[in-house]
Amino acid sequence: MKPGLRTTSSAAVGDWGRYGTMLNRIDFTAPLQNDVDISAGASGASHLVGLLSLATALPLYVVGQEEVAAMAQLLFTDLFERSPSMASVFANTGIRKRHVARPVAWYLEPRGWPERTAVYMEEGSRLFVEAANKALDAAGCVANDVDVVVFISSTGIATPSLDAVVHRQMGFRSDIERVPVFGLGCAGGVSGLAIASRMAAARPGSTVLMVSLELCSLAFRSDLVDKTNVISTALFGDGAAACVLRSGQAGIAMIDGAGEHLWADTLGIMGWNMDPVGFGVLLAPNLPAFATTNLGPAVEGVLARIGLGTADIGRFICHPGGAKVVTAIERSLELNQGSLDHERTVLSDFGNMSAPTVLFVLARAIAEGLPKRTALLAMGPGFSASCVSLVRAT
Repeated sequence: MKPGLRTTSSAAVGDWGRYGTMLNRIDFTAPLQNDVDISAGASGASHLVGLLSLATALPLYVVGQEEVAAMAQLLFTDLFERSPSMASVFANTGIRKRHVARPVAWYLEPRGWPERTAVYMEEGSRLFVEAANKALDAAGCVANDVDVVVFISSTGIATPSLDAVVHRQMGFRSDIERVPVFGLGCAGGVSGLAIASRMAAARPGSTVLMVSLELCSLAFRSDLVDKTNVISTALFGDGAAACVLRSGQAGIAMIDGAGEHLWADTLGIMGWNMDPVGFGVLLAPNLPAFATTNLGPAVEGVLARIGLGTADIGRFICHPGGAKVVTAIERSLELNQGSLDHERTVLSDFGNMSAPTVLFVLARAIAEGLPKRTALLAMGPGFSASCVSLVRAT
């Protein structure tokens, strides 16, 4: 246990009924703090939220892109014959392999909500516990130290949510605050980090655990014979990530601002179509073109609201939705083509895991060494963009 990380006093874990009042006092549109020295004892450091740790977890089953392509051509023979260009989709994603919740054979059989939900509950709980425990260990904490758990997931439905399902197994306290969030999709990793940082800022000294978990493969539909289903089959994988945050403690980096941009009249770009069988992917083919034109100005607006400009950012860490999306981001942000190298590596090795993917990219960037300031960026249903600014701990 690292000194100062364990929170056991009544002041730290006591009356959470005051928490709502504290939230009302926070200006959620303002930056947490900008351009400060976050070294030990620096003035203003106590107002920032520290990212103490980051960990990832993956399902045991690995599937190569060629195997997925062969499966799709077997299941959707008529579609591939009518549209020969579909065969190139799998080769052009930039993906070599992915982790999935079940063996490939499981996906070949018809599945409904009960079977999909059972896998989500079982495998989702396992990944939650693995990722969370890794993050807590890396931060020098135990589950009993956690005051708030923020759970981000959009690929399964469980009530109670998984953060409650694993409560006893994890060893969380009975007074833990639970914040399950559904519907953020691919933006969930960044938005979840922003939500968790606001929770930590609202209660100085509290320990906040954020878990982002997606089992995208459970949305595979052998009964939907259309291009969108095939494209999603070529893109999505499964995974989880978790991080521990606390205000006033630097850790790996400090979160000093966050914001979002929601484009009007864009609900049809990304999301779910719900039917009696399961989720059906809603994914507009013009998403890369939309990102190329609109993402840059939106990010500039978000950064301006927290007192920053793109010139202040040493490195953008982006959600790699697909090879074309990564290229579109580089163009829109006027980055050198090929500069989003960690994004392409994560995409190649794990596919698009939705929300946690950007945190896999962040893990690689941390291992390499963060620049002075980093901006995490992801787009998701709404259609929206979410951004979090990180300042490297010094």
